[in-house]
Amino acid sequence: MTFVNRTEEQIRIRKIINSSKSGFIVVYGRRRCGKSTLLKRVLNESDIYFMADQTESPQQITLLAQAIATKVTEFDQVKYPDWESLFNMLNNRLTNPITLCLDEFPYLVKSAPQLPAIIQKLIDKGDNRFHLVICGSSQQLMQGLIIDSTAPLYGRADLILKIKPMKIPYLQEVLQCSAVDAVTEFSVWGGVPRYWELRQQETLFVDALKTHLFSSFGILIEEPLRLFIDDMRDTAQSYTILSLIGNGVHRLSEIAARLEKPSTSLAGPLDRLIQLGYIERELPFGENPRNSKKSYYRISDPFMSFYFTYVLPNRSLIELDKGDIVINQVLQRLSGYTSYWWEKLCRQAISGAEIDGYTFGLAQSWWGNVSKTERIEIDLIAESTDGKALLVGECKWTENENAARLLFELETKVQKLPFAQGKKIIPCLFLKNSPIDNFTQNIYLPNDIIMMLK
Repeated sequence: MTFVNRTEEQIRIRKIINSSKSGFIVVYGRRRCGKSTLLKRVLNESDIYFMADQTESPQQITLLAQAIATKVTEFDQVKYPDWESLFNMLNNRLTNPITLCLDEFPYLVKSAPQLPAIIQKLIDKGDNRFHLVICGSSQQLMQGLIIDSTAPLYGRADLILKIKPMKIPYLQEVLQCSAVDAVTEFSVWGGVPRYWELRQQETLFVDALKTHLFSSFGILIEEPLRLFIDDMRDTAQSYTILSLIGNGVHRLSEIAARLEKPSTSLAGPLDRLIQLGYIERELPFGENPRNSKKSYYRISDPFMSFYFTYVLPNRSLIELDKGDIVINQVLQRLSGYTSYWWEKLCRQAISGAEIDGYTFGLAQSWWGNVSKTERIEIDLIAESTDGKALLVGECKWTENENAARLLFELETKVQKLPFAQGKKIIPCLFLKNSPIDNFTQNIYLPNDIIMMLK
């Protein structure tokens, strides 16, 4: 697959590893997001890249010495009793600065818990002849190594990069598809480059679903479990929470009731899933996150959402090689599923955008009662940074919409919002296709949204 994006990350890494002063770089993030590919791309010919495994520490030291020997002659001819002696010898043998990259660093720490303290000692001495890069997919452990104030490596890093999933414009670039198709594809594969690579192996979208997700032999059929093993002690609870959310259980009280646990016992597990980027707490526009009881919990990653909405509930049929039946059901419901991610993409695009002379802050949805008998929902609301205007939007992922009718309905709803009084209202429509009445003012289509997200 063509390497795209990560321009800023490359610039920041190269700035340090091309410096004469030794640097310490930490790279972490969810598995499959391209951390290793990024590092291999920025390393120079003389640098050393080492992928750790889960063998014992003496074996890891031997393997690293062999990797170093490809750049430092006969480095592996010596037996190193520990990590400190290996690093000291490397310093002694180097005449020109290089970069040493230790990928899957958590595996090394698992077999040698003293390793972070040894690296701290090396950094604090200040006379290293090599830059050090550590990388890992265990987000929790990597964060603990660098964010925990009691950890040996706390405050030592010159650069900390959390590699996140990529945005939809790069998916469209990779797949060379229309903007409408890009939204549908993104709602399934999300922003993870490895999933894009697998998608590229099949010509048709439906064939990619069948090959990788709706087959007992699919390479992604156990993907969430692989991700959770990196960071979770209790994978069963995480599976259950995501499965409930993926199938429409969004309130904390409802999740707790299904799990037959008190709501207070779920604060830790939910916070952990939020920190790892798998779920998010969604609040209505204008609500205070500290004391609001109106929040919904939603899966924040498209791939995980698709998996727990459609794949996990149908695992029995998939294992019986009945994946085609499941896919047919999924395709019938796919437009409704994609509509949520279309709304989310629109809110991301509007956040920080300049429209009609106003710059808008964070866009959110809103839901609530406007009277004792009436409850309404607004797909998108954003307030201008000067507080004078509100942009309100309706998002539709359906065909043959009448823009004039939708705008009338939207403006009728907005008039009932108490916080909209006295503000300039900018109504917008976010549609899958051009409306049938050819209305064009403040109409945003998929291509517009993708351009805004670049």
